[in-house]
Amino acid sequence: MSVEAGALGDSPAKGLVRRVRLPNDRRTPAAARALVRSVLEEAGLDSLLNEALLLTTELSTNAVVHANTELDIEVRADHSGLTVTVTDFAPGPVEQLAVGPRNESVDIGEVAERGRGLLLVDHFASRWGTVHEGSGKGVWFRLERLGAPKTTALVPAANVPDDAGTPSVGALTALLQINPERQTDEGLADFATDLLSRLARLTGAAGGVVRLDRGDGGGRQQVARYGRAPRDDAATVRVPLSVQRPYSGELELDASPVGYAQPLAAIVAERFSLHLENDRLRRTDLRRQTWLTFLAEASELLAQSLDVNLTMALIPQLVVPRLGQWSAVHTTDAWGRLQLAAASHADESAVPELHAALAETAPDSILARLEEASRLESLVMFGGPFEGFAVPLVARGTRLGTLAVGRHLTHRHDADEVAVLEDVARRAALAIDNARIHDERYKVARTLQASLLPPALPHVEGVGFAAEYVPTGSEVGGDFYDVVPAGTDRWVVVVGDVSGKGVQAATVTGLVRDVIRILVDDGKPMSEILCRVNRTLVQRGGGRYCTLAMASVSRESDGTLSVCLHLAGHDRAVLVRSDGKTSFVGEGGTALGLLETISSPEAEVRLTAGDSLIFYTDGVTERRRGRELFGTARLREAAGPLAGYPADVIAARLRSTTINFSVEEPRDDIAILVLRNDA
Repeated sequence: MSVEAGALGDSPAKGLVRRVRLPNDRRTPAAARALVRSVLEEAGLDSLLNEALLLTTELSTNAVVHANTELDIEVRADHSGLTVTVTDFAPGPVEQLAVGPRNESVDIGEVAERGRGLLLVDHFASRWGTVHEGSGKGVWFRLERLGAPKTTALVPAANVPDDAGTPSVGALTALLQINPERQTDEGLADFATDLLSRLARLTGAAGGVVRLDRGDGGGRQQVARYGRAPRDDAATVRVPLSVQRPYSGELELDASPVGYAQPLAAIVAERFSLHLENDRLRRTDLRRQTWLTFLAEASELLAQSLDVNLTMALIPQLVVPRLGQWSAVHTTDAWGRLQLAAASHADESAVPELHAALAETAPDSILARLEEASRLESLVMFGGPFEGFAVPLVARGTRLGTLAVGRHLTHRHDADEVAVLEDVARRAALAIDNARIHDERYKVARTLQASLLPPALPHVEGVGFAAEYVPTGSEVGGDFYDVVPAGTDRWVVVVGDVSGKGVQAATVTGLVRDVIRILVDDGKPMSEILCRVNRTLVQRGGGRYCTLAMASVSRESDGTLSVCLHLAGHDRAVLVRSDGKTSFVGEGGTALGLLETISSPEAEVRLTAGDSLIFYTDGVTERRRGRELFGTARLREAAGPLAGYPADVIAARLRSTTINFSVEEPRDDIAILVLRNDA
């Protein structure tokens, strides 16, 4: 704010000058009034307060509504009066108005709509005029201390209702200065009612009403009412509200549209429109924040599922009823044809009718419009009983199908909702594509994992072999097991775990399994097999290592199974006797693939009738429940009561016990192999 001394226009007097630049918003009129009030108090011109505040409010309000630029407010006070200049910076010429004394013959009812603010200036100011500068244009007015206050009626007496007196300066000032207490629906309604009641009292109207349509499908609603509703058979004052789309509305006053009722109603409508614009912007911002929250929640829900069918079933549930009355997802088959994957309707009883409509193949059917949207890869509208939109589902440049959304019958879709719908379609397409990729990777991993395991274990009379395997995730693991025949009544049992996961771990797993099978077929002893596998991993394992439990099983003439057990860095096996007693067997050795030379102590075990030997990987003992591990002690305790069961039952029960230990998904593959003497 700058302060200087001087005079304006033709006034030679020097006095107090205040000039300030204000932003263009709804608080500008209040700031302008505060500036004028401070100058009047400092200059001792309290008698001019009402007129000055009224005219300043009107000029600054009109500038806020029409100029949309910053405002310069200049106030000059001297011993004889006050001069206020309101300047904006909008391009284009201002309406040319004569500068000089007020024209007493002007009829307020004949003034153009854009001149309403100047009408009040002309009525109350001693002198007024327009200013044109290089960067701005505006209006100034002068109020003199000397002279009686002007009381000339704004319109000829014949046009004033019998029960209405001439509006006073204080009444007009109060009409223009009131503001809503809260920017809420209740605050705006109270504000509109207050404005309407003051306007009716000023004009002598019997009543009035303000109607507003917010474009939300609810139609035009009554915001405020005063007195009786305007009569249909009488001439009334109707003024449209100056609001942006989708808002629309009007102010109707039960008064004759002659005299000053029409322009005063227009002034009130503009004041209310200014606050409605603030309400529209507030609601728009709130609605966009709501849409952002909706999109974030939709993305989170879609990301939680990697199942293709579940993802496609979830998409219509997200759309209905938030974005439409019904929704359907179609996907393309191998020939590019659309097939219905999932559909949902807000009214469950209408689902059969919706499915029937989606199945129609006529040229004007919904399916035909969906095919068009899929080919064009753009939003397409369709009519009929199931009116709505069709949005293509495209992810990573691949056409996946379409998302159809039925419109609400009473809902007006705006640009924001269409943009949100297209965004949902993009996120849904990406979720479907991610689920498909995950499903494909899962199938590849399971196929590769199955190739690393024996298709079936040997079926031998008197000897029981059984195994359980639980893979994790979509990556192939390094756990494996095998039973290799090594001659008459002799077998080699292998359970191993290669470090890491993925294709590289699967490659090393396949390498270890094939080398062991070849060496067993060649009749190599156990110690040599371990050394050859170790050398192979050191040379070709790519830095990966393997723990291994390998046992040579021979059946003797009395039916006893003689087991020669070697552990290469692997957990000890659990021996379960026929009477339920359990113990750990085997001695720790060196894991394969870490060192050039290894040590692998040999342990001898004899299995009589009903005895079992249980091999397992660390996926069993390291099964986690919070910070607690399943551990070897629990495995041993769980194995004891299973002594009298066949090998396949023992393996299945131990698998179930391990999985049920925690509600979490297994973090590592689980492999269990049971050898039992069934003699």
